[in-house]
This record gives sequence, structure tokens and C-alpha cells, in this order.
Amino acid sequence: MEKRNRYPSEFKTKVVLEVLREEQTVNEIAAKYELSPVMISRWKAEFLERASTVFEKKASEADKVRKEYEAKQERLGQLTVEVDWLKKKSGLK
Repeated sequence: MEKRNRYPSEFKTKVVLEVLREEQTVNEIAAKYELSPVMISRWKAEFLERASTVFEKKASEADKVRKEYEAKQERLGQLTVEVDWLKKKSGLK
């Protein structure tokens, strides 16, 4: 039984970008890296399928930061109300 090769995502990206540049055929690139053309085609399909998520991540990070900011603002407002109430009750105001 042959051991499966595991390729890092950086390597896969490099190969797929070469395919997308269309400077060489898939078969030529496969021979260059000693890979199966079918494997490269699968990598390309997966790459193109997930390409839109590259831009979604930045939006979700912005949403996360915005939610954290809003939560802190809400907490700050609550603390301000509590401090004002304590001042009023203690007669310091």
C-alpha cells in the first residue's frame, strides 16, 4: 500500500496559480511537479470554489471588531449609569 503524499496549502496555491496563468498546460505543470493532472484539476476546482470566501473573511473580522466595540460601549454606558446612581445615593453629587 502506497503512502499518500500530503502537500502544504502554499504549494497547492503555487501550482493552481500556474495553471490559472495558462502559460503551460495542466499536463506540463503536472509533469514539472510530478503530480497527477487529475489532482491538479481538483485543486483548481476547490480553489475556484472557495475563492469568494477570501473576501468574506475580512468582512466577518470587521463584524467581529464592530460587535466587540458595541459590547464595550454598552458596558461603559451601564457602568456610567451605576456610578451616577451611586454618587446620587451617597450624596457626592
